[in-house]
Amino acid sequence: MTKSIMLVGVGGQGTILASKLLTTGLMNAGYDVKMSEIHGMSQRGGSVSSQVRYGEKVYSPVIEIGGADILVSFEKMEALRWLEYLKPEGKIVVNNYRIDSIPVLTGKAIYKEKEIEDELNRLNATIINAADKAKELGNSKVMNIILLGALVKSMSLEDIDWESIIRENIKEKFVDINLQAFKKGMEMVSEEAFPLKSN
Repeated sequence: MTKSIMLVGVGGQGTILASKLLTTGLMNAGYDVKMSEIHGMSQRGGSVSSQVRYGEKVYSPVIEIGGADILVSFEKMEALRWLEYLKPEGKIVVNNYRIDSIPVLTGKAIYKEKEIEDELNRLNATIINAADKAKELGNSKVMNIILLGALVKSMSLEDIDWESIIRENIKEKFVDINLQAFKKGMEMVSEEAFPLKSN
């Protein structure tokens, strides 16, 4: 049976790296894997999505509307932007993090934070503070690896040798902090998922 994973975020958040590590791990585990990337404006501030499908035999990399088993969003508003791709019974993992898009920065759109948070709570999304945890670990750039860990835990893919994947694909001097980030993300899914509260 084919499983479909959608990772979405904003350019510069490391969404594609997380997808590539995920794809490598799934392939090493013997799955047939297809991945596709969609860059709206992949520079900082633009919407980015990556679709990963895996199973015994995968014929298409494209996730149809209503076809994703899990939606992992690196930014709050992006979760709702891509929500139509999620199955009715699908899972949502959301990074409690805001990045103002170019339309918001130029005043053409409004970031309705309370409405976004209310909707995510209604959808029973798993919310994690990956940005805060990354800062605690000492490098805000490992936020994407925290989210990868959360995804692996959410999809019960812990049996794959993720440590080797990270060691083989991350620069040596950053390996240890990325391993810590991955482990933290797995822990956060079970320990720290919480409802969002607007300030």
